[in-house]
Amino acid sequence: MAAKQVLIRNLKNDETELLKDFLYEAIFIPKGIEPPDRSIIMKPELSLYYEGFGNGLADNCLVAEVDGKVVGAVWTRIMNDYGHVDEDTPSLAISLYKEYRGQGIGTAMMRRILKLLKSQGWRKASLAVQKANYAVKMYETLGFEIIDENDEEYLMIYKL
Repeated sequence: MAAKQVLIRNLKNDETELLKDFLYEAIFIPKGIEPPDRSIIMKPELSLYYEGFGNGLADNCLVAEVDGKVVGAVWTRIMNDYGHVDEDTPSLAISLYKEYRGQGIGTAMMRRILKLLKSQGWRKASLAVQKANYAVKMYETLGFEIIDENDEEYLMIYKL
């Protein structure tokens, strides 16, 4: 099978509703655990990832497109989320539809968003990730460092 051509581009203004889909996809579900109902993304601690997106200073979003279909998104905001460090550090969220994971698309999107943040003058970026999530290895490979942790999650930063 021929390798799929992946286009990484900015999110279009009329595509912000996609953030809800990718937020749901970003929820780490350990093996054997039943996925939550989609309505979970309406909870205040999750809706801050997409409500009013595009209005904040650090609101950036890149999407990965394969054959005209958006299959992944990485976005940043300054928000009081699980990965919040301070008001000068954008938090990152990233997800891909399951069938597109493990193909390097997420890594490519992360490299592009980190380059974009650096070009905008940000000094660091942060994220929170479940310790059991396979993406921890990708973040460490990219250069993220663990700065704090609790029983379930790591808080990681990337110095730009």
